[in-house]
Order: sequence, then structure tokens, then C-alpha cells
Amino acid sequence: MDRWRELELMVHLAELGSLTRAAEAMGTSNAAASRALAALEARLGARLVERSTRRLSLTEQGDRFVRQCRSAMAEIKEAENEVNAATLNPTGTLRLTASVSFAVHHVAPLLPSYTARWPNVRVHVVTANRYVDVVDNNIDLAIRTREYEADSGLTIRRLATTRRLLAASPAYLSRFGTPRRPEDLAGHRMLIYSYANRPDELRLSSPQGTQTVRIEPFLESNEGQVVREAALNGLGILVQPTYIIHDDLVGGRLVPLLEDWDLPRLTISFAYPSRRHLPAKVRSFIDHMSEHFARQGYERRWTARFG
Repeated sequence: MDRWRELELMVHLAELGSLTRAAEAMGTSNAAASRALAALEARLGARLVERSTRRLSLTEQGDRFVRQCRSAMAEIKEAENEVNAATLNPTGTLRLTASVSFAVHHVAPLLPSYTARWPNVRVHVVTANRYVDVVDNNIDLAIRTREYEADSGLTIRRLATTRRLLAASPAYLSRFGTPRRPEDLAGHRMLIYSYANRPDELRLSSPQGTQTVRIEPFLESNEGQVVREAALNGLGILVQPTYIIHDDLVGGRLVPLLEDWDLPRLTISFAYPSRRHLPAKVRSFIDHMSEHFARQGYERRWTARFG
């Protein structure tokens, strides 16, 4: 019996409590299973099973070994599933959720190429600026942007990192002046995204140290596109991730400010209920978006300095 079968034997023993039933589950003889168990214990130099006339039970070392067996088997099966998924034709409805800004800038523009590649997948995009409960809302895939990911039962796969920048329109800066130091922001009109982490303060860092600046919003909104439009129209200074305002910065519609100072960066990640038996429709979208981000060099662009 090879080592993979030995792992299976130990898992079946733990679940069924009987060598005979474990052998039956594996389609082998009781004698072969007994020899395999004895050989495994001899090779490991440890007693894994307590034997009695009624039922087999795991020793403490056996219990630890079985837990590791289950984990190893799950990883191997996942690798097999990934290969199998690549050969399957994704079908069905893909329910994904993202913030309005991310959906507008990076999901919607990608859908033509994705649906051309996988025409049997229908896409249902749920936009929400607060994080939707994936399980309760029957979501297949969430795209999240956070400073850090809270511990949860979801599987998290990193997509990219982005800076957050202070920026304003040339018209605003011509009228109200350009802040040169963090403390100068107190005299400016601030446009705030209310769902940001601690929207009432900015935690800035530079080689010279860190500084926390309390700010009062001139305009506050729970929608990043409202904040962006207000800044483009000269209403004030915004604080937004580069992935939302990159094209505005490159086009000169917005001017980056205090480039010697950094705000906490955000990580853009995929979140989904489980890595095991991941549906082909989910894996195909993750792969398609990841490939697109790599080709476009988004992380390099979004973490670069403009000054």
C-alpha cells in the first residue's frame, strides 16, 4: 500500500472506528489494511491506534497525524481540482460583488472580454460600498479593498496593492493654494469618503516619521464617485485609492499632493466561501481578472509616485 493509501486508511479509521470497515471503504482486505497500519506505525516509530475488541481509537499522536493527513489530502485534491477546472467549460450564473467604484472602473470594462471567452457564464454584479455577507447573500465571489483583512471563514486571495492619495483639481489649487505640510490640510476643504477606515483622521508617514492629522469634511459621501466628481469640479481635496483616480492624475485633471507622505495602503483581494471544489465559473473570473491586472501592470502603476 503506497503512502497516499496509508493516509486514506488513517482517515477512514478515524471516521469509522473499525479496521474492517476502513478496509471495506477502501476496497481492500482486512489483512492488507492491518499490514499497512503496522507498517506505517513501524515507519513512524509511533503507536497511532489503540486496539480493543470493540472499537479502534486514535492515540494522541494518531489524532494529530490524522489531522495533518486530512489537511495534506485536501491540498492535493485542491491541486487536482485546479487542473480539472482548467479543462471544464464554466457555466451558470456568477454572482459577484464589489464597491461601486471598483465595479465601474475594473469589473464592467472587463466583462466583454470575459463573456467572449466564457460565453456560457451569466454575470450578476452586486454593487455595495459596505461589505456584503457572502454566504447569506449567495455570493460566489467578492472583491474587497481593505487595509487589512479581518479573520473570517472566507478564503482570501490577494489581487493587488494600491496607494491612497490626496489630490485636488488645478482650479481648486489655483483658488485656495497648495498644502505643503500635513498640518496645512486644516485650512482646506476636505472631501471625505465616509466608509474609509477612520475617515476623520489621516495617518501619514514619511522617512522623517509619522503624523496623524484630524480633518473636518467639507463634503462627505458614502460613494467614492461622488467624492471624485466633487474634486474634479474644484470643490476640495479628496483622499482616494489610486485605482479610482489614476487616469485623472495622468491626465492632469487632478494633482497629487504631499507626495513625500504616505497613507496606509490598501490591498485588493478576492474573497470566496471555500477553496475546495471551487466552481469553474468562479475560478475562471479570478484567473481572467488576475491575468488582466498582470498585463496592465496595475499594481506597479498604483503604487508609483507621481511627484
